[in-house]
Amino acid sequence: MKKILIYGVGPFGSLFAERLSEAGHSVFLLDHGERQQELKTYGVVTENTATGERTVTRLPVVERLEEEDAYDLVIVPIRKNLVGDVLPALAANKKVPTFLFMMNNAAGQQQFVEALGKERVMAGFPLPGGYKKDHVMYMMPVEEKKPTVLPIGEVDGNVISRTYEVADILSSMRGYRAQIRKDIDDWLKTHVALLIPTLAPAVYACNTNLAHFAATRDAHVLLKRALPEAFRAIQNAGVPITPPSLRIVEWIPEPLFVLALGKMAKSATFENVMGHLESVPDEVRHLTDEFFELIRHGHTPTPTLDELAEFTYGTKEAIPFGSKSIPLRWGGVYGVAIGAAVVAGLFMKARKRA
Repeated sequence: MKKILIYGVGPFGSLFAERLSEAGHSVFLLDHGERQQELKTYGVVTENTATGERTVTRLPVVERLEEEDAYDLVIVPIRKNLVGDVLPALAANKKVPTFLFMMNNAAGQQQFVEALGKERVMAGFPLPGGYKKDHVMYMMPVEEKKPTVLPIGEVDGNVISRTYEVADILSSMRGYRAQIRKDIDDWLKTHVALLIPTLAPAVYACNTNLAHFAATRDAHVLLKRALPEAFRAIQNAGVPITPPSLRIVEWIPEPLFVLALGKMAKSATFENVMGHLESVPDEVRHLTDEFFELIRHGHTPTPTLDELAEFTYGTKEAIPFGSKSIPLRWGGVYGVAIGAAVVAGLFMKARKRA
């Protein structure tokens, strides 16, 4: 069993800490300010949003990563806009062999490599979705019968003994299976394109309110039109859509997409997405900046993305409740046969990743 530090104990860090400890690893927690005190007072508290089951796990809390502290693995599942603040402390430590950064990231891994060295950096993404309310982390279910896949990889795309070792650690968690990817950077950039300049601002355009979003067709139309723009933009910037199957979103007829999304937006699953997006507007703005910087050299027109970005940055008033002023485009009917299944699958995956 391994000695592991969770550096940043938000929703994902909390669930990982709970499951790694349950698997027998020696897990330590590091966070700052109010969150550090919550961990000392209440422990790690998670609640399953499907069942309401609440779990409390008490683990040792450390106040800092010292230069001589030795851990087999440090997992860093924090917001991308905050990671720059912790890099100096990570870089000062020379004993830790592997820092696994698990977060949305459209800017690539160079910032981490420059601070720590390529040989100490791995990248991945934490799943499923969750959000914090008071000291409790409300998490989507992670079940043994259908394990949640955690994509991870080396920054240079190689697979080495360390890669397998980290995959084994993550796969030891109940309900999880690590997926080693040679294209983790492309995967992360595609994931940002799928959600951050598209779904997130469509939600913000409806005041991050579930009923407002479910009733407002114009927000769904803008989201549908933004997705192909986002994919074309990253492709023109040299990033392949990863996995390629996501491109199928371009084939779904707009009326079918809007209909399916309107129904899905009324679900408890989407409520979790709302809770998460409501709690991280600063990270979404940061990632939106990263996305537009990523696509800048591709010179791709993005009129819908530009319009939605105004909701992210708070420079445009919310779309009126129930608005249906944007005419639907009825082209693309050849995709009807596959569209229904695709819409459901796409956003069921997205709610886990948000």
